[in-house]
Amino acid sequence: MERHPLASQAFIPMSGHPYLVVVAPPGPTPDAQDLRVFLAQPHQGVNYAPGVWHHPLLALDAVSEFIVIDRAGPGHNCDEITLPQQGIIASRNG
Repeated sequence: MERHPLASQAFIPMSGHPYLVVVAPPGPTPDAQDLRVFLAQPHQGVNYAPGVWHHPLLALDAVSEFIVIDRAGPGHNCDEITLPQQGIIASRNG
């Protein structure tokens, strides 16, 4: 998981495939129960607000390309953590 405290970050899909968006609220290190998973369709982009924890994008059907809009400039703008595995399973069928 990562967050960008100084600015938002946007992803625009270019490959025509669905993908998963995994987020947790801003704040201290999230727990597994804080995670929310969304199925994004090929025509939907996502813009993470500053401080929102998010997993790198998870392409589902094929390797996918995205346009990434990110902040440039001085200052630390990326915090990264590893969450312990909790056996979380996302299903597209219900």
